Amino acid sequence: MRPLRLIPGLALVAFLQACGPQEAPDTERIGSVAQDVQLSIRNADPSVIRVDSTYISAEVDAGRIYVRMASSVTGLSSAARQQVWGNPNGWAEVWAPEIIKDGSTYYIYFTAGAGSAHRMYYIKSLSPNTGYSAAALMALPDNKWAIDGTAFVYNGQRYFVWSGWVGDTNGEQTLFIARMSSPTTVTGARYVISQPREWWEKVDYNPPTRVNEGPEPIIDPSGQLHIVYSANGSWDVNYCLADLRLRAGGDPTYVWDWYKSNGCLFGANSGIMMSGWHGTLYAKGVGHHSFVLLNGDPNTSPPAGPQFPLAFHGVPNGDYPNPFWSGRYWYSGSFQWWGNITYTRGTASNTGWSLKFYE
Repeated sequence: MRPLRLIPGLALVAFLQACGPQEAPDTERIGSVAQDVQLSIRNADPSVIRVDSTYISAEVDAGRIYVRMASSVTGLSSAARQQVWGNPNGWAEVWAPEIIKDGSTYYIYFTAGAGSAHRMYYIKSLSPNTGYSAAALMALPDNKWAIDGTAFVYNGQRYFVWSGWVGDTNGEQTLFIARMSSPTTVTGARYVISQPREWWEKVDYNPPTRVNEGPEPIIDPSGQLHIVYSANGSWDVNYCLADLRLRAGGDPTYVWDWYKSNGCLFGANSGIMMSGWHGTLYAKGVGHHSFVLLNGDPNTSPPAGPQFPLAFHGVPNGDYPNPFWSGRYWYSGSFQWWGNITYTRGTASNTGWSLKFYE
């Protein structure tokens, strides 16, 4: 969340070579492009998808939304940036545009507003970089503070997932999910799927704020749904990625069918990582990622084995002092599925696929 001025440029790894499941390579390369890349985009919340052989990214600059297109991911760095929405109402704090393609239509979901007025909006077009509609409000259940939302389909049912408040004050950011009847219409109630109650996701909060945000859906090789999200404050080194895994046959709207990773899976603080996962070396405050999926659709999630592209934001590890929000950059990295991992919740447990993330 909380956008900053973007500096043109983007370099991601389009596809990373397969590697053994128990060894993380330091610098997988395609041509001369290294895996460990701090991009020249000084901003937060990357959103990158692939449509056929074209890579598309969405970004915010000075409250306006822009799209880039290129025939390769690395080509986005030199692609012309096209404004697709000019913020005619002058809304404050336009955050975290999330682009997907559903059928023949492109949708960009984003947050706008100030303070307790933050709400989710969308624009849509038949073209990825022109012809977008006026912004329309997402009519989310209960009409509470909402950010970082995106839409997806799982087992034939549409869903919208976002970060918001249970009530009308900033006490903690909860992850909610709701069913949809179309890419822009939410039906029925909102359901809690995660709250920041584990010790490792409230280690540096400034009371009473606790944070779960930036939810991104992905489907594992067994067909189970995951929501990978950002925990802790984006203003400090403990910001990290964690995982929610839906049990096999579970209901995405039923909170007790979800199992949370037993610590962060990607972050700079080694003390809050799940056992067997290690802290980042080159960036701190890492989070709010983007799985670079075909059409932005989790039903195109990759198989087990190879590593695949990942975008995330962070602050250079050697940056001192650093204001974090104004010091964040987009980074490229990769991820792969990691099997036979048990998540526990009290006396209950669930074993299945988890994820490894690489800078």
